[in-house]
Amino acid sequence: MELAPKSPSASETTITELMIPSYANFGGKIHGGILLGLMDKVAYACAAKHTGSYCVTVSVENVEFLAPVEVGQLVSLKARINYVGRTSLVVGIRVESEDIKTGQVTHTNTSYFTMVAKDDHNKPTLVRPLLLQNKEEVRRFFEAIIRKNNRNFFKEEMEKARINIDLDEELSRLEGERCVIDFEA
Repeated sequence: MELAPKSPSASETTITELMIPSYANFGGKIHGGILLGLMDKVAYACAAKHTGSYCVTVSVENVEFLAPVEVGQLVSLKARINYVGRTSLVVGIRVESEDIKTGQVTHTNTSYFTMVAKDDHNKPTLVRPLLLQNKEEVRRFFEAIIRKNNRNFFKEEMEKARINIDLDEELSRLEGERCVIDFEA
């Protein structure tokens, strides 16, 4: 039975949370792990709204913190389905911090979470199609396909390199790098 398609806007999810002192790292900024946890939470909520089922995180892509988040700021995580496969879906997440006093909003990062929908027996289950209603949604869908293909290509290339590397030949390439090789230690 084919499931009815659903638009990205139908499952769009935003979580906003105040950054409190217990979230800060030793440098006084919000710990990256706190932000990753919030991103995982919003990715789950968005994916579950689209699928109507339990979803698990399979991979996280493109976690690059562009700007620090301060204690006392509001952080908003905006999640939207960008792509669906047979049992998986890609949730795009935009993270923004807001200085409550000045109103300044800063884009802190964008990430992509791949989720897999599970049935009541914890087996992957079919995901409903994505109803693309404008060029922006089509662009995001295509970009997700490109990221998926690039990830698979990179994974294959790394496996080939791992198999074919000759350490004795390659050791000279480490000259000038910040490492010390001491096999006797």
